Amino acid sequence: MKVYEFGKDNQKTFLMFQCTAEPWWVFKPSAETVAKDFRVFLFISDGHDEKGTDFISIEKNVEQAVSYLHDKGILHLDMVYGVSMGGASVMYMLANKMLPVNKAIVDTGITPYNYPKWFCRLIAIKDYLSIRIAFKSIKLMKMLMPPQRWTPEGEDSKEHYQKLFEFGQNHYSKRTIYNVFWSANNYPMTCPVPKIDTDIEYWYGEEEKAARKKDLVYAKKIFPQIILREFKGLAHAELVMMFPERFYSEVIRFWNA
Repeated sequence: MKVYEFGKDNQKTFLMFQCTAEPWWVFKPSAETVAKDFRVFLFISDGHDEKGTDFISIEKNVEQAVSYLHDKGILHLDMVYGVSMGGASVMYMLANKMLPVNKAIVDTGITPYNYPKWFCRLIAIKDYLSIRIAFKSIKLMKMLMPPQRWTPEGEDSKEHYQKLFEFGQNHYSKRTIYNVFWSANNYPMTCPVPKIDTDIEYWYGEEEKAARKKDLVYAKKIFPQIILREFKGLAHAELVMMFPERFYSEVIRFWNA
């Protein structure tokens, strides 16, 4: 793992979990904007950290983050945010009361499947193959994520995609890719999930609403206080990766709510 810290002089704390198969720098602009008000810890998971590690599980992911914060003397968080796989990490952390948190944002968080194990294995293999294929060709990457939409403002699309492609080819092991999809879709949750006082919002893009249907139902069931917030015209993880100022304004809105 790696942890990048921003806004070290701020008092309020903000832990940020990344999503699957993205390098740390795509989250840096949003982390930096939030650092105007918070001390931000951008947690980069094993398998994504350029250290030759392999991702193992959501459980280990959260344990590493909490251990790191404890080592820094942080025993309470003002806010935690996680997107996709990171959202799963947030839910696991909250359900197991691993660290007190005032407010939590679960952005398109993945929730555990309730299917037979053999069927879950097939899904994990399908997802694994999809990512492996995506990083075989930069042309395919551009077809799946059109540069005109997924190039951050101010960046050259050719350089941006070349950098993403090279990172994808060189830093995600086969073990990491499989474990990410298996664990994010099948991580263990306490049953029943204990009641917590954390204020929680579940964010999702309008364009992924159908794909998040199961997750929305599950999240509302285990955290009855959760508020669902849909972002018009956005796709999966698009807010945090492409619109840092808008991301910041939504974080501050929720903080002040």
